Amino acid sequence: MGKAILIVDDEESICQTLGGILNDEGHEVVAAVSGEEALRLIEEDPPNLVLLDIWLPGMDGIEVLKVIKAGYPRTQVVMMSGHGSIETAVKATKLGAFDFIEKPLSLEKVILVINHAMEMIRLEEENLLLKQKVSHEYELTGQSGPIQDLKEMIGIVSPTNAWILIMGENGTGKELVARSIHRQSRRAHRSFIEVNCAAIPEDLIESELFGHEKGAFTGATAMKRGKFDLANEGTIFLDEVADMSLKAQAKVLRILQEKKFERVGGNKLIPTDVRVLAATNKDLEREMEEGHFRQDLFYRLNVIPLRIPPLRDRKEDIPLLVDRFIMDSALKEGEPEKQVTDEVLAILMNYNWPGNVRELKNIIERLMIMTPARVISKCDLFPLFEEVKIESPASVSELADATFRAAKQDFERQYIVRKLREFDGNISKTAEAIGLERSNLHKKIRSYGLEVKGDS
Repeated sequence: MGKAILIVDDEESICQTLGGILNDEGHEVVAAVSGEEALRLIEEDPPNLVLLDIWLPGMDGIEVLKVIKAGYPRTQVVMMSGHGSIETAVKATKLGAFDFIEKPLSLEKVILVINHAMEMIRLEEENLLLKQKVSHEYELTGQSGPIQDLKEMIGIVSPTNAWILIMGENGTGKELVARSIHRQSRRAHRSFIEVNCAAIPEDLIESELFGHEKGAFTGATAMKRGKFDLANEGTIFLDEVADMSLKAQAKVLRILQEKKFERVGGNKLIPTDVRVLAATNKDLEREMEEGHFRQDLFYRLNVIPLRIPPLRDRKEDIPLLVDRFIMDSALKEGEPEKQVTDEVLAILMNYNWPGNVRELKNIIERLMIMTPARVISKCDLFPLFEEVKIESPASVSELADATFRAAKQDFERQYIVRKLREFDGNISKTAEAIGLERSNLHKKIRSYGLEVKGDS
């Protein structure tokens, strides 16, 4: 039956009349004259919707309803009865019936109820697909040893309330790990609030984190709830936590210790219960030595450290990641999936991916858009890099060990030149695209003696 409507009534005339009307409305209809026959049909192929009479020979409709909802909870059931009562309708509803229709049937009412039930079925299917999509999006892809170890650790720490410090280079998937931890935690039904500490200006970070009262400063025309308020009983994710000013770090430390905060311009202490996940791409021990990060905040956050491996240390995951990104891109664009040749895959696996998984994802998305053919070949790959030469494994193996460092530097220089051209010399955009800190990109530009016009 699949998407069919099953009518269950011992009066064949009702089955025929209802069936004819529903067929005219474009529905596929199947009929049964007893509860036992209905359950046999449902077992063979569950329908989306059942129109079920209460008074049936043998098993009555209420008993059939119980069996359907126990074994096929996603099947909607509309009860019908010529001897209806409020008590019966309430009982059927409590057992999971979608609605209750009295006989003699009003055909307009039947069609209206069926349309409502079908809309509910559509929404439930859409919700299920969205949940599956979200689950898929926050799934770590890979079978390499480092990723298996990371998945195992996430499985251990997620159900706890422990605070976790996630460390890894740009583009390795720190937010993905944070969301995965939240989804597997006891707080999964509560909010996951992300704070990009690097993106909030220093003079606004207190307002963003703690909120403000009306009139607290110029432009504060209404009370605003802060991130810690919004994350109450859920999870707050402090991304790029090392980019907060020392003043902001002190404020965050205080709220983590006291579990209370005041809005900017307010004097009322507001309690909060949040699980803190923090992430950074910096070496916090060095940051502490240089006086850029508070030692007490580090030890408060670093209850459980998780380190995400860079893509160059888990290259065996690249084929799985390529397949995943091709599938995701095809779904996003509504286009058929494409294939990559073995030669392209070998080239991708030979590259060191300074931008990590994010860079690989961007390349695959661009290949999916820019390649008209169903198969992505070597000639499709190289134009994306222009001057930057990604050598095939055979070519790389021909290089002498002594020239590796020079070859690597030459590659890096040409790659940066290409990317800077792509973003018209805008260093901030280039840094974000290739997964480098802006300051690190500045250093590389200076070390290679490159001239940049635009954002410096």
